[in-house]
Amino acid sequence: MDTLVQQIINGLVLGSLYALVALGYTMVYGIINLINFAHGEVLMVGAMICWSVMGLFSDHLPALAPGWGLAVGLIVAALVCAALNVGIEKLAYRPLRNAPKLAPLITAIGVSILLQTLAMIIFKPDYKSFPNPLPTEPMAVMGAVISPTQVMILITTACLLLILMLIIHQTRLGRAMRATSENEQMASLMGIRPDRVISATFAIGAVLASVAGVMWAANFGTVHHSMGFLPGLKAFTAAVLGGIGNLPGAVVGGLCLGLIESIGSGYLGPLSGGILGSQYSDIFAFLVLIGMLTLRPSGLLGERIAQRA
Repeated sequence: MDTLVQQIINGLVLGSLYALVALGYTMVYGIINLINFAHGEVLMVGAMICWSVMGLFSDHLPALAPGWGLAVGLIVAALVCAALNVGIEKLAYRPLRNAPKLAPLITAIGVSILLQTLAMIIFKPDYKSFPNPLPTEPMAVMGAVISPTQVMILITTACLLLILMLIIHQTRLGRAMRATSENEQMASLMGIRPDRVISATFAIGAVLASVAGVMWAANFGTVHHSMGFLPGLKAFTAAVLGGIGNLPGAVVGGLCLGLIESIGSGYLGPLSGGILGSQYSDIFAFLVLIGMLTLRPSGLLGERIAQRA
């Protein structure tokens, strides 16, 4: 029982991070039907920027380094990632908006490789330790343990999801996003500027990805230039699992994928004699992707048409 509770906690934490990144995928797809495979690298850039800012605080303002360094780094990372994602949309995706679907998909993969390479050149390819100002003493929960960092991840994710839902359903921008996703031409006739809405969508997705990147780095303790590839791919799997273009589906898919991965590696590892241990946990995510695309391509909650964004 203790093992099950522990794996559920780990799965919820991991699934929360997947959900934040999956929301970026599903928002963009809901409006312009594009899978932005460079989204995982935005997560990496956010973590790298925050790590750099925390390093500056440690060197020049050591008294403020632990807490303020993380807070300022998170804000700077969100702003940089939002500007980066908007720039990617304008330079790489907008000129191909009316091109065959394969062209922007290949471009997205190219942008992903470009960002990884630039990060490797700028920040060097070695793994870097990410300083975590939160306490490290774990807390006991029903026979399992949870760290303050994991509690912070769960609370932050819940708050961000609530804010996003309020934006989507209670603001003019949210109404414009839903209208653009339903019919871009009709929305433009009603006075909505689709280009601005699409840029805002990319910016919001980037902010969520940057926060997820910082929390990912704080949870695992390291940052490196390729850290965004697997989380991005798994977040895409989560978006497909929940129903691509469906915001609640992205959250459900992320949490389900985190639980499947955590419980699968926790239980199948010992049962298989270590063959399917935690080092092979990635296999569960992609087995889920293959199974979902085969049995239910529309996802658990289905693809929403009228309110996809």
